[in-house]
Amino acid sequence: MTIDAAATNRHIVIVGDSIAGCTAVRELRALGHDGRITMIAGDPDGAYARPPLSKRVLAEGVESSDRWDLSDLSVTTIAARAVGLDPDARVVTIDRGESVSFDVLIVATGADARRLAAPGQSGENVVRTLADAASVRERIAAAQSAIVVGGGFLGMEVASACVAHGVPTTVVDVDPPLQRLLGPFLSEAILARATERSVAFRRAGSPVELVGDPVEGVRIDGDVLAADLVVTCAGEVPGTDWLAGTGLADRSGIRIDTRCATSLPGIYAAGDVTCFREEDGAPGRSPFWSNAIAQGKVAAASALGVAPRCEPTDDYFWTEVAGLAIKVVGPLPLAGAPTVLEGSVEDGSALLEWRHEDGRKTVVAYGIRKAVGLLRRMATSI
Repeated sequence: MTIDAAATNRHIVIVGDSIAGCTAVRELRALGHDGRITMIAGDPDGAYARPPLSKRVLAEGVESSDRWDLSDLSVTTIAARAVGLDPDARVVTIDRGESVSFDVLIVATGADARRLAAPGQSGENVVRTLADAASVRERIAAAQSAIVVGGGFLGMEVASACVAHGVPTTVVDVDPPLQRLLGPFLSEAILARATERSVAFRRAGSPVELVGDPVEGVRIDGDVLAADLVVTCAGEVPGTDWLAGTGLADRSGIRIDTRCATSLPGIYAAGDVTCFREEDGAPGRSPFWSNAIAQGKVAAASALGVAPRCEPTDDYFWTEVAGLAIKVVGPLPLAGAPTVLEGSVEDGSALLEWRHEDGRKTVVAYGIRKAVGLLRRMATSI
């Protein structure tokens, strides 16, 4: 794989020290780019892994976080937040009032937590950054009760951390836990396991409202539930505010094709900030760790004009709920009951398989120790 001389001389700017951004840096160097790379890094805590925040960091503390060191990659890091982009002038403006010029741009600004608080309402807790996780962990230690708004991956992980610290927790959502992605079969199994471990569930028939200032509870269908700790886990919002006026993004994020190219030449995007164009036949938004890594690699290759070494999607997901590790390889959502290949769901240790109408398969390790490589081979076998 050879990079032409013009590509080698390009100044590549990456906005965002997310996993997609950091992966793009490593892939650029791995593909042979020896030109300038500048990273605009807006998180004051530096670059770190986000999945452990709602798992290990809430359980063990900030010292258990995974931090990344890019010092061996000859990257110029600017500790600032991007606040504007002029695609014609090829310039990114940062919050210090300075401008950073580029030849090629990779946007990897990730997503921000979706918040439910009313304008001016204080005290809403989320888990999106290391600082968020540190604050919530401190509050868990002092709490006697907790409410988690949202029963997705993040919400169930936060609820699991709370009950692991001895804090009875109520999860509030319009659907049963994880049903939208994992389907009713696994949702029912997870619900039963979590209930046994002091997690209560409350279905909401209408949007949940945070009450108090600072927040001290939630209003559900007219009823008010109070708790010492309320954590919002209601999804995320692509980090695109700084792109206003460029036409690059809409409410779903930055639209990309399978090369991670945007609608503007020389500008690519990767990770949670993106959304695939519908005409490309790829899923829309898929804000998962494995996809961010894959897109970081593809964006780097596209920025250099060479063929990527992987696809821009990777159907691998993992979570930890009520002390149970769940690994998923294959497309979601899951419908119907699976084939049990090994073990027992009731015993919390099973290997499961779903076959989809299009012929693809999804394999789930439900509390059973299986290597990801094995699960990948099983999911792609005929």
